[in-house]
Amino acid sequence: MHKLWASTYKEMLLLIRDLGGIAILFIMPLLLLIVITLVQDSTFKTISDIKIPVLLVDNDKGEVSKNIIENLSESNSFEIFQKTSEDEAKEAVFSGKYQLAIVIPENLSSSLQKKVDQNVEGILSKFGLEEDTLIKPKEVIPSKEVRLYFDPATQVSFKSSVKNGIDKMISKIETQSIYKAFQTELGEEDAEPIFETEKFITFKEILQTKNNQEIIPNSAQHNIPAWTLFAIFFIIVPLSINLVKEKNQGTFVRLRTNPVSYATVLGGKTIVYLGVCLIQFTLMLLVGIYLFPAIGLPGIDVLGKLPMLYFVAIFSGLAAIGLGLLLGTIAKTQEQAAPFGATLAVILAALGGVWVPVFVMPKFMQVISKISPMNWALEAFYDVFLRNVGFVKILPEISLLLLFFLLTVIIAIIYNRRKNAV
Repeated sequence: MHKLWASTYKEMLLLIRDLGGIAILFIMPLLLLIVITLVQDSTFKTISDIKIPVLLVDNDKGEVSKNIIENLSESNSFEIFQKTSEDEAKEAVFSGKYQLAIVIPENLSSSLQKKVDQNVEGILSKFGLEEDTLIKPKEVIPSKEVRLYFDPATQVSFKSSVKNGIDKMISKIETQSIYKAFQTELGEEDAEPIFETEKFITFKEILQTKNNQEIIPNSAQHNIPAWTLFAIFFIIVPLSINLVKEKNQGTFVRLRTNPVSYATVLGGKTIVYLGVCLIQFTLMLLVGIYLFPAIGLPGIDVLGKLPMLYFVAIFSGLAAIGLGLLLGTIAKTQEQAAPFGATLAVILAALGGVWVPVFVMPKFMQVISKISPMNWALEAFYDVFLRNVGFVKILPEISLLLLFFLLTVIIAIIYNRRKNAV
């Protein structure tokens, strides 16, 4: 224990004397968390909280275009700016000034009415409800298209949601037109509506509840675990550089003249850097609890969750430390350790679902993501933060993180022993 304490004390001194390194370890992750959460916060807000400026060119000037404009305005999702020229709207969108332009074609209302009347008359004639008249040739009514122009930089997910919303709106208008045409043909135009146009089938999202209150996930609950893990795993860079520097400076040669095992040296580094990881995690939580609400971002609720959160953080830190120790043991120069460690942290974050959710990845990438220790840790954090599970539910992820730490440390010790035996 005395040797372990001496090794730990040495690591603490090295860390404290490097003020720049401490700033990078603690301040940069906090800045990263704040910036990312500010950027992503809008994606977690309800659609009514955001108004997207939209250009609209109304070439129809009829009932249908009036309904479209009213529906867009009532949705509280769009801020409508009308233009008279399609080319002008197109140029404004393609130059990046607006994200979306909607162009309503000419004669849309009259053409829709003709098409509906034609179809209704055809149906009623089948049932003998239409008066006998001379058979008139069926007029060919060309279909109409509402043209959408998107900024080329617009994300595909936004395009899909807008197109689906407008498609549903147009379908509703067509349905109402058909019901109205039937009512007119049946001579009930001035009477009470005989067709209900309100939706019969609706959907509702059922959220988790706690103390009879719905739990609504927010950007902070997603970003704090994800970017805390990224910061924790990024310590493999300074940790591996530290090990390589000691080897190149001859520190290990002097240690080998004393009865100090390599496991003891690694143990001292593990204790110090685990403390660093827990301080990082604590700072991240404090930012989420106190700073985020002060700057208008949603905060996080850790009531009753702190023991499990720190439990996950400890084993996440051990997994990152084990990887850093293994990299530092194998690397021969700082030039090898630094870029490889940084790149490895980024790859593990990408695979683990820190940047892109795992479920949207290709199938083979979803399988590969399961080997990322960052994925195990992130799932454990989500279990506690968002899914409100018990201790038993996170044991599989915790076990994997612990096994990863033990495996990397054992490989590092064996590699060092064989290398020094040569």
